Amino acid sequence: MNRRNFIQQSTLATAAFSSLPLFSALKRAAPYRTALIGSGWWGMNILRCAVQSGESKVVALCDVDQNQLAKAKTALNGLTADQPKLYHDYRELLAKEKPEIVIVATPDHWHALCCIEAIKSGAHVYVEKPICHTIGEGRAMVNAARKYGKTVQVGTHRRISPHNISGMEFLKSGKAGKIGMARAFVNYGGGAGTKVANEEPPKGLDWDFWCGPAPLVPYNKTIHPRGFRQYLDFANGQLGDWGIHWLDQVLWWTEEKYPKKIYSTGGRAIRQDNTDAPDHQIAIYDFEGFTLEWQHRLFAGNNAEKTHPNQAVGVYFYGTEGTFHMGWLDGWTFYPTDSKKPIIHQDAQLNEPDQQNIQELWANFLSSIKTNQLPVCDIEIGQRSTNLALLGMLSYKLGRSIEWDGDKEIIPNDPEASKLLHRNYRGEWEYPKV
Repeated sequence: MNRRNFIQQSTLATAAFSSLPLFSALKRAAPYRTALIGSGWWGMNILRCAVQSGESKVVALCDVDQNQLAKAKTALNGLTADQPKLYHDYRELLAKEKPEIVIVATPDHWHALCCIEAIKSGAHVYVEKPICHTIGEGRAMVNAARKYGKTVQVGTHRRISPHNISGMEFLKSGKAGKIGMARAFVNYGGGAGTKVANEEPPKGLDWDFWCGPAPLVPYNKTIHPRGFRQYLDFANGQLGDWGIHWLDQVLWWTEEKYPKKIYSTGGRAIRQDNTDAPDHQIAIYDFEGFTLEWQHRLFAGNNAEKTHPNQAVGVYFYGTEGTFHMGWLDGWTFYPTDSKKPIIHQDAQLNEPDQQNIQELWANFLSSIKTNQLPVCDIEIGQRSTNLALLGMLSYKLGRSIEWDGDKEIIPNDPEASKLLHRNYRGEWEYPKV
């Protein structure tokens, strides 16, 4: 059936969207002193929403790349009269400016240290996903939030997107029947790529500080800016980047908090560039009541797999009453097992730029701070979803399956695998413990 002929089911999403907290609700008399650590593309998307909320006074921007920092300051000038101070070191920013809200939008390997330090300084934190690079860091972040009583929102904005909310209501209502399997996937086209020579860092970039607790590797323009996610020293590939969004949708649906067994395989069958993350990967997560499969591929994109003219992404939930696809640009769609029943579809409602719902997530963040209630993407929720991605990568690196005790957050009776729950930090940087 042509997608244009799908039956539109807008009631659920409209109701869900109208119930989201608005910026006008619980308006604070004085704006929050707000700082951004990591001033790149996505960090500025978040800061833009903070400014548009009318409840933030931007007091500081921080980045080890002065070129990026200058661009961010110029962009901010078009949004607000605020004149934030510019910082190179996030620790100096926190000590001098005492912000009430801190946005952490650095590369993944910096999330834990920046977030924990901001919490300790007295700030509420909006931290980008995945929350950390290794599993032990995530536990320290949750502990810090609870110990110091601070609100920490994770940037998994699909938890508050209107079509995701209505779709989750559909699934939890039982209309898809009993679900025995879910398949999360992100399949984009691509090719082998080419090798790019290392070079001296650009003037204004403190490359040693950028690498920070991670290994100090030669500068390569394919790493920074924006390419770090396919380098395993700094991120966890497609599973750690895109995967967390869709794995999080599955955890949102189920009452189970973690899998009991994980196996992942994949490799670099096509890519011949500087990156070292897998260009294709499958991860299998065994839960008590269902099986979850992750799949990604960075080559051989084709129209047969696309759920939208521009992409093949999302989660398929396989139930006894039909198959449900939770997507992104294409909203959600339910395909009944009974061919006589109509296909049900709900369009997405997304914001520009970059088709996201940060505005709604920021509004929920502010509301949670004021009411002292957990936000929709609380740090512990973000930790569980991040753990799924990290456990998949851990199994991939080991080349075998692992068992997971989610209550204790350990891999029992497996010293080799347990070593990968943490990693050694470089130089002055100390692995976080809270």
